[in-house]
Amino acid sequence: MFPGMIRAVETCWYFGEMFCKLFTSSDILLCTASILNLSFISIDRYYAVCHPLLYPRKITDNTAFIMILVTWCVSAVVGFGIIFLELNILGIEEFFYNNIACEGGCVLFQSGVSSTVSSIVAFYIPGVIMLCIYLKIYMVARRQVRIIGLQNTSSSKTTSSSKEDKHQRKATKTLAIIMGVFLSFWTPFFILNNIDPYIGYSVPPALFATLGWLGYLNSTVNPLVYAFFYSWFRKAFQIIICGNIFRSDMSNTKLFLE
Repeated sequence: MFPGMIRAVETCWYFGEMFCKLFTSSDILLCTASILNLSFISIDRYYAVCHPLLYPRKITDNTAFIMILVTWCVSAVVGFGIIFLELNILGIEEFFYNNIACEGGCVLFQSGVSSTVSSIVAFYIPGVIMLCIYLKIYMVARRQVRIIGLQNTSSSKTTSSSKEDKHQRKATKTLAIIMGVFLSFWTPFFILNNIDPYIGYSVPPALFATLGWLGYLNSTVNPLVYAFFYSWFRKAFQIIICGNIFRSDMSNTKLFLE
């Protein structure tokens, strides 16, 4: 973000062509990894809520390692592959070098195909996965609350109904905020990223930069949102900070189900 701040303030790039490629590749890599992380968290939550008995067997240390590996490998391929193989300007090389490339410039310029494919991999697929899984989680959680309510005695029917409504409202609010934050921060950028090549690259660079920084801000807000709503996130974060080794036993599974 620091080189991006200098570029935004100075409106010029002082660090050379190679560092520009490294900067742009790293930018794409980290943003993609951030979004993929959120989608894998939703998968973890799906098993914790919808299949709690299978959770210890499905979400193991090896599973977590594979998720992390997939996140960073896919992000690295997308970020560095597009830039260093110049797939972002494939088919429009002449237009790019004649009209866009210049001394002191460092912009992410993409063809229609490149912007579409990269956006699908980095945003639309993870976003759809998150949306579908959280909708499924909400429906299962709502059904579980109703079942618990029906099992209560008739004497506590009023209290049960009140608790049920409270749990449903909390679940709805939590999932709505998580998805709302993610979509509101990233959707504007990726929409413009998709349509810009098809409208003659007429989107102002300042608008692109502003929406890009809005997307960066999502990575600041996410830990706050998850920590505020989920005790398992707070406890897992405490484990990381304290340097304890996470073990996949029933006691740790319990805290992830809270």
